[in-house]
Amino acid sequence: MVFQDIGQHISRQFDEDLESLRSKALNMGGMVEKQVENALAALTRADSSLAEDVATSDYRINSMEVAIDEECAQVIARRQPAASDLRLVIAIFKTITDLERIGDEAEKIGRHAVKLAAVERSPTYFMELRHLGDQVCKMLHDCLDALARMDIESALAIAEGDRAINDEYDSLTRQLITHMMEDPRTIKRSLRVMWCARSLERIGDHAKNICEYVIYTVAGKDIRHTSFDQVKAELGDINDN
Repeated sequence: MVFQDIGQHISRQFDEDLESLRSKALNMGGMVEKQVENALAALTRADSSLAEDVATSDYRINSMEVAIDEECAQVIARRQPAASDLRLVIAIFKTITDLERIGDEAEKIGRHAVKLAAVERSPTYFMELRHLGDQVCKMLHDCLDALARMDIESALAIAEGDRAINDEYDSLTRQLITHMMEDPRTIKRSLRVMWCARSLERIGDHAKNICEYVIYTVAGKDIRHTSFDQVKAELGDINDN
């Protein structure tokens, strides 16, 4: 990935420290993205072997979070960054926390996929999740790309896309509830599918958070708990200035 130039410092080592943080965060993002893709594939294909692998390999992501967290702390202690540099370090610190939580959600999907594959080998039952999962995977990929390029326009558009994921999750939940009411024998199985859908929806939330960190880093604006119309207006004012 090509990183946007975030400015040069008198200390060349400082630049290298910041670039190292961002590079490692993106590498962690790539690993997390692969875990989510594998979790979705295991679920929709009823692949118990792949599901088991996803469910038992989260420790790698956890280890990366701990290592990058420590590196962030060292940069703050040694360099005492200010302004946009400090915002970048804070954004990376928060990003890896969200990435670790995405990994946790992928692990949950893997565990449910193992049990679902054991009771039904046909993948047709899990295809209800495919479209939602594809949307979530795309959102995660795009948010990491926005982070790599520090592209606030893309980040805002991607964050807005979380609404569509929430709507689809709500629709799928209603379908599953109706299915359980019509055939109580499917309750246990349907609940597992619902929990997988919930994990996918939560991954979308974490991807949205990462987009918000990109905007915070570049524009210095904390857009949490702010309407998108207001964010667009404020970012427009910043660009005009």
